[in-house]
Amino acid sequence: MAVSGFEGFEKRLELYFSGDDPAAGNGLRRLNFYTIEKILHTVQCTVVSAVGNDFFDSYVLSESSLFVYPTKIIIKTCGTTQLLKSLRPLVESAATVGLTLSGCRYTRGTFIFPGVQPFPHTSFKDEVFYLEENLPDNLVYRKAAVLGPRSAAGEKWHVFSACDDSCTLMEDDSYTVEICMTELDRVLAKKFFRRFDDRRTGDSVGKEMTDVTGIRDVNRKALICDYAFDPCGYSMNGLAGGRYSTVHVTPEDDFSYASFECVGSVYDDREEFLRLLQKVVKVFRPAKLSVATTCPTGNDFWKGTAKTMESLGMRLRSRAADEFPGAGTVVFQAFSSRRN
Repeated sequence: MAVSGFEGFEKRLELYFSGDDPAAGNGLRRLNFYTIEKILHTVQCTVVSAVGNDFFDSYVLSESSLFVYPTKIIIKTCGTTQLLKSLRPLVESAATVGLTLSGCRYTRGTFIFPGVQPFPHTSFKDEVFYLEENLPDNLVYRKAAVLGPRSAAGEKWHVFSACDDSCTLMEDDSYTVEICMTELDRVLAKKFFRRFDDRRTGDSVGKEMTDVTGIRDVNRKALICDYAFDPCGYSMNGLAGGRYSTVHVTPEDDFSYASFECVGSVYDDREEFLRLLQKVVKVFRPAKLSVATTCPTGNDFWKGTAKTMESLGMRLRSRAADEFPGAGTVVFQAFSSRRN
């Protein structure tokens, strides 16, 4: 817990691996729980709940989420965790199951309390330096950029990607959407506080929060693994085939924050995707939010987001886009309520 308040904005690291026969033995899913816990302790977080399916394993962490596929790992953590310190241990652990790193993508928003972040998260410059120093030499194509308004004020999106000659971080048919919301509606945020002297488990209270807040209605088809923290806060991972979605909430008044992330196919019904975004925003009614969409270059799946947000009383404040090696195009849009 930072002295100024809890930092809700997550740091997100996505790593891609390759090998002679990466599907054999489930690849990274062969890593035992002790190995995963040891890496998480380096980052300064722990597993609080877990579930898996035929495609990947999902972990709800004390600070956000971890997803382990046979040849891919996504880890995102909030607070003052040192996420990038997981890079080397993850690469070394992957080598024990015959896999080598072929691609990396790191993203985050603008911290609410940047002054309390420990190295290497003290600045984006420091983060990029740490990544450059710790990535293997075969990742020759690298790029770092900050998307957002040119002025110092305003929400920004920080992106670093790196890949080798063979790696494609963004599949031809997929997209990733990361939504960050602040200044949540106070009445709605109160639903993410536990009752006084509530002695139920975090799992049972989490299921209740999933239902009463409307989060379950966001994607009824997903297998949900949820957890409620004490005295407040909530995390959820949703599994639907090989795709995941995740929600994290810090509901305290002075620094309220919620995030929603999902992956999907650009060939899905775009109107259905936009309805999903509407459902997410209605759960929290934030005063400010940003939407970062990563798609294959040349795909305009992100279009329609601004119009959808306008129907919810949100006004587009800024838009920026950039292309990254092996990772497609990132479109970053920042919105605020019309009352601001």
